[in-house]
Amino acid sequence: MSDSSNQQPHLAAIDFLRTRSLANVVQAEIERMIIDGELKPNERVNENALSQRLGVSRGPIREACSALAAIGLIEIIPNRGFFIRALTNDEALDLSEARASVFGCIAMMLAERITDADLAELRALTDRMDAIVELGDVHVYYPVNLEFHRRIAQMAGNKRLELLYQSFVRELHIQRYRALASPDVLHISNEEHRAIVAALEQRDPLAALQAARSHIMNGILRTRQAGQPGDEAAEKPKARQRGRPSDD
Repeated sequence: MSDSSNQQPHLAAIDFLRTRSLANVVQAEIERMIIDGELKPNERVNENALSQRLGVSRGPIREACSALAAIGLIEIIPNRGFFIRALTNDEALDLSEARASVFGCIAMMLAERITDADLAELRALTDRMDAIVELGDVHVYYPVNLEFHRRIAQMAGNKRLELLYQSFVRELHIQRYRALASPDVLHISNEEHRAIVAALEQRDPLAALQAARSHIMNGILRTRQAGQPGDEAAEKPKARQRGRPSDD
């Protein structure tokens, strides 16, 4: 009896870890579905359908959706369930401008401490993206693009700024993916990546700040041209004016 009760907490801990690991896998898949447009903005998350599709119970799905709500990809509406979050134009612009400023600051810091090994890694990533540009496949390009930005944030060595930047990245996944959806845009995006690397190679903080911030701000233009989910063409002129496009 005592042996059984002694084992129970350990079994509960193992069950918790199994559930947590499964929820992480489910979270990654739901996030992919959101980014790829399989789950549309404002769409209600059908827990039963996802349960059948992913072959899991509704528990991990709910846990995954709660985690995605915490990072801004899903909205919880009381008594109604989970819904794919749709950023307003103003929200997207605010986030994009904040991301541009933080990324510029990160690049400026990195220019003062970047190593030759760091530069070699960033050049290798831009070379990979150049090869992908020839294929014109955004599905392949986008993860490498994310890695390029993520590594710059990590190399700068400021954990707080890195976490802040990644929080913006998560909320803007859909907008960023859409901005790169046209194959014609990919080479422009990677030219801007090379400009950032060139400024870092020069160890020029101001040039790095300008190149990194301009890259994000140009992304706002590209997203504007790509349009927003659920937007009607007639609604676009109503967006807030700041002397530049109001969509991200």
